[in-house]
Amino acid sequence: MRFRVAAAALSLVLPLCALAQGSSKQIPARTEIHSIPSLTISDEQFLKGDGAGKPVAVSGVLRIAQGTGRLPAVVLIHGSGGMGPNIDFWSRELNAMGISTFALDGFTGRGFASVNTDQALLGRLNMIVDAYAMLDVLAKHPRVDPSRIVLMGFSRGGQAALFAAMKRSHEHWNKSGAEFAAYVPFYPDCMTTYRADTEVVDRPIRIYHGAPDDYNPVAPCKGYVARLAAAKRDVKLTEYANAPHGFDNPLGATPPSVAKGAQTVRRCTIREDAAGKLINASTGQPFTYKDACVEHNPHVGYDLAAAAGARQEVGAFLTTLFKLY
Repeated sequence: MRFRVAAAALSLVLPLCALAQGSSKQIPARTEIHSIPSLTISDEQFLKGDGAGKPVAVSGVLRIAQGTGRLPAVVLIHGSGGMGPNIDFWSRELNAMGISTFALDGFTGRGFASVNTDQALLGRLNMIVDAYAMLDVLAKHPRVDPSRIVLMGFSRGGQAALFAAMKRSHEHWNKSGAEFAAYVPFYPDCMTTYRADTEVVDRPIRIYHGAPDDYNPVAPCKGYVARLAAAKRDVKLTEYANAPHGFDNPLGATPPSVAKGAQTVRRCTIREDAAGKLINASTGQPFTYKDACVEHNPHVGYDLAAAAGARQEVGAFLTTLFKLY
């Protein structure tokens, strides 16, 4: 009996010891939930800098890392399915490095949980407006170093993180007086060519993508990166050989599974015309999600090796950028 009691007590103590020794830094020193005023606008309004949209309050979860003084921070933007497990994964990993995180919930305040099967619910670029609204909040926070804030996004959020770096996005929508120190998109959609999209702010862009991704194919991103590199921009794309879409989601399917009904523009070629409209290059008409090029049922899933590689790559990049020596 005494042996069984001792064994039971030890079984409770060991996990606590493991937490104290290995992962306690993943626990934030403080968590805050912020209501952030933003706008719901169309892509055309975004591209024209037209702020006559519908006012909306989105939310942000700020996890302040353990440490003292003003800490570096990463703004995390979710994908089309909302705040998934990868947001929590990255929050924990970054907090363990001494980096605070500010995770956007761009959907709940707008009255929906997902846009996977109806991407027309929200403009493709709208979360850039949210991201710059979050920067305004963070830049004024007494525990955040305004010179060390990075924008990191996933899928639809990765698209926002990528094109937020355009100078026109910054000039039209950043009212914070601060700048993001870098832009880190994960598996973004690169099917659209915007006017002056190689004119980006003088900050690093680091893209992480997967070769077999059939939701947002990597090939167009390679083309965009080549154009940015030709324009002498600080850009790098890291491609993982076996990484499906959403490869950093620790609860994702292995092997990848079909995202039933999810819309993908993988067969579309979209460009911005001189009037700021997004045009389907195949038809010459304004792009809509009813176009024939829009397909369904791409795959999503987890890849352990790619997730570990991205964690190491991002960690090394942020360590250098933030001078976490």
